[in-house]
Amino acid sequence: MTVASFRSLLIGLALIVAFWGGFALKPTKHIADTGPKVNLESMIPQDFADWKVDDQVVPIQVDPQRIAVLNRIYNQTLSRTYINAHGERVMLSIAYGGDQSDSMQVHKPEVCYPAQGFQMLDLVIGTFDTGYGVIPVKRMLAKMSNRLEPITYWITIGDTVALNNLRWKLAQLKYGLTGKVPDGMIFRVSSLGEKEAAYPVHEQFIRDLLKSLSPEVRTRLIGNTTL
Repeated sequence: MTVASFRSLLIGLALIVAFWGGFALKPTKHIADTGPKVNLESMIPQDFADWKVDDQVVPIQVDPQRIAVLNRIYNQTLSRTYINAHGERVMLSIAYGGDQSDSMQVHKPEVCYPAQGFQMLDLVIGTFDTGYGVIPVKRMLAKMSNRLEPITYWITIGDTVALNNLRWKLAQLKYGLTGKVPDGMIFRVSSLGEKEAAYPVHEQFIRDLLKSLSPEVRTRLIGNTTL
C-alpha cells in the first residue's frame, strides 16, 4: 500500500467514525457557557505596539441579507482598521459563535467574498509562526474592479485551529465524546495592494497583536494546539 493510499484510508476511517459518532452522540453542554464570556470589543485593544485604530477608514459594508445570515451564525463580530507609523493599514475582522455544531459552522471568506462581488484569484493553505506556536492559515487574493485585497485567515473550533472539513469533524467529535458543543471563531486580516507586500505586514500585525494580549485571550484566538 502506498503512502497516499494509506493516508486516504485513514481519512476515510476518520470520516466514518465522525459520521456515526454524530448519530450516537448528542452533545448538549456548550463550552461557551462554562468559561469566561467572550467580549471581542474589550478583548482586542484599540492600540498596541506600532498600531492604532484608524477611524477614517470604514470596512466595506455587508448587505442586509448577508448581515441577517451572519447574525444567525455568530454571537459577536468585530471589524476595525488599524494603521501604523509607516502608513500601512490592516483591516481586522473577528467573528465569534458560541455553537459550532453542523448547523452553525463559520462562514468562510472564500464563500462570502464572492457573494459580495469579489473574484478569487488565489487561495493557498500555509503555516504561520505566531511566536506562540505554528498554526495553519489560508491566504487569499480577492479582486473587485481595481481593488486588490490580500487576505490571511484561520478558524478555531474550541481550542483547535481547523481549516479543512476533516480537521473540523475530528475536533467536533472530540468535544462530542465528552457531551460538549464547541464554540468557534474566525480571525481574518486583510489589506489593499499586491500580495507580496501585504502578507509580511499581516504577519507582523498578528504577532504584535498576540504579544499584547493575555495568555487566556491569546489562546482564544490561536487555540492550544499547534502544528
